[in-house]
Parts: sequence; structure tokens; C-alpha cells
Amino acid sequence: MNQKRIKVVAYILVGAIAVGGTSLHSDAAGVSSLLPAAGLALSLEEGSSLKDVKASTKSAAASAEQEKKENLVNSFAKELQDGSSSATKKLETETEIETEIKSNTEVEKEEAKKAKETSIIESIKNEKTEDDSEAKAESESETEETEEETEELTKEEKAFSKLVIAKVNDYVNIRSIPGEDGEILGKLYDKSVGDFISEKDGWYRITSGTVTGYVKAEYCVTGEDAIELAKKVGTRVATVTTTTLKVRESASTSAPVLGLVPIDEELSVLEESDGWVKVDIEEGYGYVSADYVSLRTDFVKAESKAEEAARLKKEEDAKKAAKEAARKAEEKVNKERAEKAAKEAEQAAQSGQTESKPAPAPVVSSESDLGRAVVDYAMQFVGNPYVYGGTSLTNGADCSGFVMSVYKNFGVSLPHSSSADRGQGYDVGGLENAQPGDIVCYSGHVGIYAGDGKLVHASTSKTGIIVSNANYRNVLAVRRIF
Repeated sequence: MNQKRIKVVAYILVGAIAVGGTSLHSDAAGVSSLLPAAGLALSLEEGSSLKDVKASTKSAAASAEQEKKENLVNSFAKELQDGSSSATKKLETETEIETEIKSNTEVEKEEAKKAKETSIIESIKNEKTEDDSEAKAESESETEETEEETEELTKEEKAFSKLVIAKVNDYVNIRSIPGEDGEILGKLYDKSVGDFISEKDGWYRITSGTVTGYVKAEYCVTGEDAIELAKKVGTRVATVTTTTLKVRESASTSAPVLGLVPIDEELSVLEESDGWVKVDIEEGYGYVSADYVSLRTDFVKAESKAEEAARLKKEEDAKKAAKEAARKAEEKVNKERAEKAAKEAEQAAQSGQTESKPAPAPVVSSESDLGRAVVDYAMQFVGNPYVYGGTSLTNGADCSGFVMSVYKNFGVSLPHSSSADRGQGYDVGGLENAQPGDIVCYSGHVGIYAGDGKLVHASTSKTGIIVSNANYRNVLAVRRIF
């Protein structure tokens, strides 16, 4: 309620009391009940009383002359009683204008304040929303990456859990039915892998390679036990699909080049991450872009009876071929040595040393002797340069070019590829069975076994052709050519 209006009404009521001696209730409700009769839609604040009103206007009433006050009160009272509201309206109008001005000013101030507060709040909200959005986006991105990695890992583990892996000293037979009386269809060698189909009476039905049959469960693992074992027995391989692949020191196209690898070369994979593959090459561990290699996981599979027979025949044929190559090489070497001895004798005779006979030329008479002859020939070129793609023993060769050119001297043709060299001759079962002249194969590299645990090979562009320990890196295969 407007304060001035309250005072006016108070004056009226006080005047009425003073003139007419009217008795009113002492509470706000009583006073309020009289106001509508005066044509004023007014109400007092809750808790106010006539006593309070009188107290607030006592000083004002005391300052005016009694007669003037009574006349004024009577005049207003008469106007009200006659239904005339001109004075009241005038007063109300003036009061309303003043109130409106004051109210508008206060409202404008309040609205301006609220608008400013609102603006600040909205600004803070927007900043928070942007921060929250960025944080949420980052969180969602990280979550998606984590979920993808987890999902990928889960897929791999699920795939591995469905494998059946032989865990025996040699091999377990694959039979036609789940029993010892079943026909033997093939062999699942130690650490070889098959795919689980079903289980019956302590036997697993599997398929591996070209063989499908039953293996005794007690000699194999599957399910959770197969997950970790599969990671150990599986070989992850990257095959180069571009003409010359750059292997970098770190996973970046701006990183220095560690080495070069030719097309179709197969490299052992150590890690895979964010489009890069960590591989093992002669220069060390490096990184290649996943866009330029094809990836696979190799497991040793079962061998059927027919495949075993074919493999044994192939190995026997390889041994026969090696012996034939050795025989030809022996003839060639012995002939060269004989010719050299004869030439030395002739030179000695011409120099007047007729009384001394030249020592007979050493004769190669066994495969081991021939292997030693290969090593002796290769050792002549130690210290010569390494050249990527080269085949010259004097001007420079790469690893497979060096091995190829050495063996070419003995009438044997080998491929210019370290990966392809893994299929030449026949396997001897590792370094413990190696003889001089055998070729030793690594991831992206090959050399010649020199005996006594040593290797002669064209190593890197920094080192050239050198001799080093044969077990300096993980050996993938040892193949015998003679």
C-alpha cells in the first residue's frame, strides 16, 4: 500500500474519531472494513493496527491547528459521504503518478540489475557449457578409443579361446573317431593349432590345415588356457607391399630413416599402434606405416598323412639336390685348387726352384669340407661395403645379395630375398645343428654360418660385410644348401 494514501486515510479516520467520537476496532481488520465504504480499495499490511497508524501520524496532526484540521477532515468526509470522489481521485492520481515514476525508476534499476546478473549468469553458463562440451567430447573420444581397444582385445581373446593348441613333447595324433581305435588322419605337432568344433568323451573335434578329426583333450589346451599360449606360439608377420619401404626410428613420417626393406620381404612384428607397426630389421627395431604392409598371424597347423609324406619326400629331394650341388661344387673347387697348385708349380719352376715340389692342393671330399670352403670364400670380402639392392662382393651387396653371390661361385642359384631364402635347401632344426656354410635366416635378414657360433654377413650401410655372433638376433630358420 502506498504510504501517502495510508496517511490520508489515517487523517480521515482520526478526524472522524475526533469529531464523531466513533469507536473503532483496534486491529487492522477493523480499519480495513471501513475503507470500501469510503470508495477506496485499500488494505493495511498484515500485523498493522490503528494504534500504529495513530502513532505514525500523531506528530503531523499535532503540528496543525485543530480548527483547520477539523475543517479539512469534515470537507473530505462530506465529499466521501456525498459520493464525490474528485479530491480522492486527484490525490490518487498525483500519488499514482509519483508512485509510478518512483516505481518505474526502481523497476528499471531492478530490471537492469537483473538483466546484468542474468547476462553474467548466462555467460558463465555458456562458458561452462562449452568447457563441459569440450570435456565431454574429449571424454567420449577417450572412452570410444578405450572401448575400441577393449573390443579389439576381446575379439582377439575370443578368437584365441576357440583354438585347440597341442602341448606335448612331439605330436598328438588326429583320429577319425573319438577313440584310440580311430584311424590316424594326421598329426598335431607341439604348439600347433587347430580350431575347436566340439568335445566328446574327453576328445576334441578340431579342424587344422586340411585335417578334421579328433585329438585327445589331455594333450591339448583350449578356452582360457589357450589365450595366453596362443599369443606365445603365434607369429605376427608384416609383408612389405611397396617397392622400397622406409623403416623409421619412431612412429612418424618426419622421423629419421633407420633402414630400407624391399617388396615382399616378411618382417617380424613387435607392436601395432595408431597406424604404425614396430618391426625387427637388421639395423634394429623400427617403425613402418601400416598402409604399406599386410599383416597376418601365423600358426603352425596340423599335417595330414599325405602332407607328411610329401614333406618328407621334398626334404629327401632337397638333400639329394644339395648333395648333387655339393658334388659339382667339389669338382669345381678341386679343379680350381688343382689349377692354382699347377700354376704355382709352374711359376716356381720358371724361377729356378725345380728341386722343391709344391704341396698338393687340398681336396674337398665331404659336405662339411664344402661348407668350410663356402665360408672361406665368403670371408675374403669382409670389410667391403653394404649397398641396398647390391650383389657385388667387392663393390657392395645387401644381405641376400651377399649370400646369393657367394653361393653362385659354387654353382648354386639362390633368390635375392631373405624371406625366400627361408625355403631354400632343407631345415636343420636351429643353430645347435648348424654346420659351416648353412644359411641363417632372421626377420628381414640372412647370413652364412661360419662355425663356432659365428656369422658372416652383409649387415648394414654403417658396418658393411662383417662377422658377428650368430645368435645376436632371434633366428627364424637355419637351412642347409649342401
